[in-house]
Amino acid sequence: MRKLLFALAAPLLLVQGKRVRQTTPRLPEPPGPRHGQREGVQPSQSLLLIGDSAIAGVGCDAQAEAVTGKLVAALSEHRALEWQLVAQSSLTCAKVLALLQGTELRIAAPDAVLVSVGVNDVTKRTSVSQWRTDLEHLTHYLSEQLGAKRIIYTSLPPMHKFPALPQPLRWFVGRQALELNHHLAAHCQTHANTELLKFDLPYAPEFIAADGYHPSAQAAAIWAQAAENMIMEFQ
Repeated sequence: MRKLLFALAAPLLLVQGKRVRQTTPRLPEPPGPRHGQREGVQPSQSLLLIGDSAIAGVGCDAQAEAVTGKLVAALSEHRALEWQLVAQSSLTCAKVLALLQGTELRIAAPDAVLVSVGVNDVTKRTSVSQWRTDLEHLTHYLSEQLGAKRIIYTSLPPMHKFPALPQPLRWFVGRQALELNHHLAAHCQTHANTELLKFDLPYAPEFIAADGYHPSAQAAAIWAQAAENMIMEFQ
């Protein structure tokens, strides 16, 4: 039934997708440091943040306003902190891993890794089987190659609420996001030291960036607070 619905709607979805790409403002990744150290109470902790445009800070004017800046500021109030951000716009899960593998990391065996992937897998129509494989590869690399002690995957946002997307495109990508999110949750449940970060985000105008797609600074603050709570839960 789903395949039939997609086949019937495909021409309209393609037109809408093309129009969205043409008309949606392309916001830049904000300026600001992508690694650093904060002095504080010992022993220190280390944080690696990886992923797509959301965690890269798109939608905010500076890294200090984005999830990285907010989370670094919050965690450093508890303990000394070493941190690094490895993220880039438009990357799927597989390409995030490739970016990570090609980046010189300043952190060995991070205490926590915050991950943001999935939205570009929805828009680029990564299959469920490929999504599951890509998650396996990323988690294995983080845990076995980098020695990450905790891996925190951010839940995919409710794309069926994105104001930049017209109907029925919004409904279609929302369904895709829910499906990938279901498999992400299952992945986290079956892998040691791997957790799913879920948080409530009001979809009022102030929580959406100017492009109608990315989280605003207010939304980034809520995301950072949820991540801080999860990281500090077992400190």
